[in-house]
Amino acid sequence: MSVSSIRSAAPGPGLPSANPFERLAALIAGVSPGADPIVMTIGEPRHPIPAFTDDVLAANLADFSRYPNIRGTDDFRAAVSQWLDTRYRLGGSLDAARGVLPLNGSREGLTFAALGARDYLAKTVDRPAVLMPNPFYQTYAAAAHVAGAEAVYLDAGAETGFLPDLDALSPELLERTIAFIYASPANPQGAVADLATWRKLIGLARKHRFFIVADECYSEIYRDAPPPGVLEAAHATGDGFANVISLNSLSKRSNLAGLRCGFAAGDPEFLASWSRFRGLAAPQVPMPLQAVAAAAYRDEAHVAENRRLYNEKYASAARILSPLFPAVVPEGGFFLWLDVARWGGGSVVARRLWAEAGVKVLPGDVLAVDAGTGNPGADFIRLALVDDLATVETGLTRVRSVLGGS
Repeated sequence: MSVSSIRSAAPGPGLPSANPFERLAALIAGVSPGADPIVMTIGEPRHPIPAFTDDVLAANLADFSRYPNIRGTDDFRAAVSQWLDTRYRLGGSLDAARGVLPLNGSREGLTFAALGARDYLAKTVDRPAVLMPNPFYQTYAAAAHVAGAEAVYLDAGAETGFLPDLDALSPELLERTIAFIYASPANPQGAVADLATWRKLIGLARKHRFFIVADECYSEIYRDAPPPGVLEAAHATGDGFANVISLNSLSKRSNLAGLRCGFAAGDPEFLASWSRFRGLAAPQVPMPLQAVAAAAYRDEAHVAENRRLYNEKYASAARILSPLFPAVVPEGGFFLWLDVARWGGGSVVARRLWAEAGVKVLPGDVLAVDAGTGNPGADFIRLALVDDLATVETGLTRVRSVLGGS
């Protein structure tokens, strides 16, 4: 595995100049779709929102007139803490009062967590570093930029199980690291870190004094077994949640992407410091939205149904694409990450699928950077299985028809 670094404050691939969807638009500009369009690019859930959403929101409308506390409501923190305790078997070790903060979606937390880690750690190094997987969610690079740190991209390809190789990290790099943004299940590959990997990462974080910023927003979208989590691994060490922050939201779990409500949970000392900063700089989460979120975290029935719908689509994907791809179903998430190198690579195939079949997919190279050893996403396309089953099956059948006819 290659470990490459780029100064995020400098021009170039350290901070992408456009988001992936803008880059895709430039790629297919002027190309007419070959059929009625089917969009499989953006990871925006389209399953129904929980049935109780309207009633909870209506019951709390009056609270839109009040300024919320940056720490969130007691009920929100209690609901999140209880959900985490049950989901990850924490044995009551997470303090709801000190170990949970509301966020305006996990994206806000991802953007500012590295800044909080930099200030909290106060490392006296010339070039603080923020580590992240490659491919990566583009907000990770923004986090390094906001913190004035160097973005260090860790290629996560098939040879490393589509997760960063922790054994390839040098002590010198780790000593100047302030945050390691680590996603499991990974976006776009859907790979899942096991407990041993989480524990190894926690050991490195505590030895070298950096924070793990765990992006776990796909934690409840899985095939068979629930993915292990960073808080679960930290609890198993017996040393509390030091150096560990888990970020999650209701966007994927509950199809409430527009609610913009998530949480940070973990190290209570860091969260206290970060809360003071956020009290100066961040918008509070409206209390009616926190009420909906609390209800969502107390209900698992809608989550199980959501997961069933995704797994039904994955079963169809495996059947439809099996003549071309021997294995397409990842452990978690709701994307397909398809190796299309034999058809010319991701950009060639994305343009061709749009022109010949009206299927819009993301080329993998817009989700990664070439940090000196080639772009690890160049051979891939990402397809989001967020539409209804019939639409997804139509899109995948068109993909098979185009590529199978080559």
